Amino acid sequence: MTDDPTGADLPADDDATGEGAADAARDDGRRVFRLAYVPGATPGKWARTWRDRLPDVYLDLVQVPADDVAAELAERRADAAILRLPVDPDVLHAIPLYDELPVVVVSRDHLLAAAGEDETVAPADLADDVVWLPLDDVLFAGGGPVPGRAPEGYDDGAGGVTQPERPATTADAIALVATGVGVTVVPMSLARLHHRKDVTFRVLDGGPTAPVGLGWLVDGLDDETSELVEELVGIVRGRTANSSRGRAGRARAEEAAAAAAAVPKKVREPRAGQPGGRPQARGAGRGRPPSGRSGGKPGMRSGGKPPRGRR
Repeated sequence: MTDDPTGADLPADDDATGEGAADAARDDGRRVFRLAYVPGATPGKWARTWRDRLPDVYLDLVQVPADDVAAELAERRADAAILRLPVDPDVLHAIPLYDELPVVVVSRDHLLAAAGEDETVAPADLADDVVWLPLDDVLFAGGGPVPGRAPEGYDDGAGGVTQPERPATTADAIALVATGVGVTVVPMSLARLHHRKDVTFRVLDGGPTAPVGLGWLVDGLDDETSELVEELVGIVRGRTANSSRGRAGRARAEEAAAAAAAVPKKVREPRAGQPGGRPQARGAGRGRPPSGRSGGKPGMRSGGKPPRGRR
C-alpha cells in the first residue's frame, strides 16, 4: 500500500486539543492513552473511530520528531506511536501501515513544474539539478543512491573551499528550494505539510518509499495499556467493533459465558438398574420378551400349549 490511506486532508492535530484536555480527562476519572505521531502522519480517521469505540478512554495525540519517537516510548511519555520504519525489534513491536511515495519538490519556475500534476519524474530528469537533502531525511538514510548532483563547495574568498551545510529540517530544505537553487526529495506527506505557494512537487518514479507503521514497547507495558494497544491495532487494521479480539467482542463473550453458567443444567434421572436408579424388576433383563408378547409361535399360548377349543 502506498501513500497515506487515512486521508491527507485530515490534520492529525484536528483531533488533539493539548495537554490541558488530557488533564481535564484525568480529572474526570477517564483513562488517557497517549499516541505519538511523526510529522506528516494523519491519524484523524483512526482517532474518530477510537472515540466511537472507547468513549471512556481519552486519546491524546502528540506530534513528535521522527528521531525522538523511540525515546518518547522508552520514557513512557507515549503509549504507542505512528512512526517511520524500520525500528529496533529488540525494543519496539511494530506493524506496517502504509508506504509513502517520494516526491521531488521544485520551485514554481523550475522546468519540471510545467509537467502535469499526474505526471511522474524519473531520476534521470534530475541529472543537472542540485539535490538538497535535509538532516532529518527519511528516504535515503539507508544509503541508497541519491538522484541529481550533490551540493558543491564554493570559494570562501581566502583561497579555501567551503562545503555547504545541509538544511537542518525538511521545512528548511523546501524554503531553500523556493529560492531556485536546487530541488529536494521528500515523502509526499511532508511536501504537503510544508506546502508553499512558491513551490510544487511531482512523484519520483522508482524512488525509495517511506514506510510508516504503528509501534509500541516490547517490554514494560501494564495489562491495561497492552489491552488498549490491542484495541488500537484492531482499529488501524480495520477490525470491526464486534471483533472477538476487541474489548466489546470480549465483553459479549464473557457475558454469554456467564449467562450459560447461570442456567441450571437438567439432571437426568438414572435408569433402572444403574447406580442410584430404581430397583430392577425380578427377572428383568434376562431375555424376557416385552410385556404383551409371548415370544412363541402365532396361535400358541404361553408355555407352548394351543388355545382351548383348537385341536
